Amino acid sequence: MISLGWIWGLLFAPEDAVQGNSYRIIFLHVPSVIYAELIYFFMAVCALMHLVWRVKLAAYLIKSAAPIGAMITFIGLFSGSIWGIPTWGTWWQWDARITSTLILFIMYLGILTLHGSFSNLEKADRLMSILVVIGVINIPIIKKSVDWWSTLHQPASISVSSGSSIDPSMLYPLLISVIGLGFVLISLGILSSRSYIYTREKNKKWVSEYV
Repeated sequence: MISLGWIWGLLFAPEDAVQGNSYRIIFLHVPSVIYAELIYFFMAVCALMHLVWRVKLAAYLIKSAAPIGAMITFIGLFSGSIWGIPTWGTWWQWDARITSTLILFIMYLGILTLHGSFSNLEKADRLMSILVVIGVINIPIIKKSVDWWSTLHQPASISVSSGSSIDPSMLYPLLISVIGLGFVLISLGILSSRSYIYTREKNKKWVSEYV
């Protein structure tokens, strides 16, 4: 699906009337930033499960998802910088949307660093979960930054209330790219979490029986 979306978008979608062909990075940039936020929101839900109900697996999922979230957020920032050169004339701008997304990337790195700095993994799980819950306040800030402040970044082109301002010939490959990238990230998440669960539970009887 991601191959279909990218081939359709890069080779067959029409040229944009204003931005020309430079807009085509949207098929990588937009899916990346969507999942950068969704992965963190997923981690926040897991963090609440771990803190409130002491669900051990929830902490494992946070630790497994954080590197994937950091990777996809970096891709979103990097692709946005490339898009900014022909659009804004600069690769970086301390714009509200861009800055809050950079903070999200730093949060991902901070979560990984915090967890790796403790030898007591149970304590690391709890502190990591607390940090994730605190950091989730940044997600609505990213989402609403273009509405709350005057920014270079354009407002959302797709919304539940007003529909889409993107032409269908561009919208369809974009939606396919979003869905395709979602499957890729879910697959990476399953592999990452399985590996981490084995690492944390390697001395348990069920692991030796399962493996």
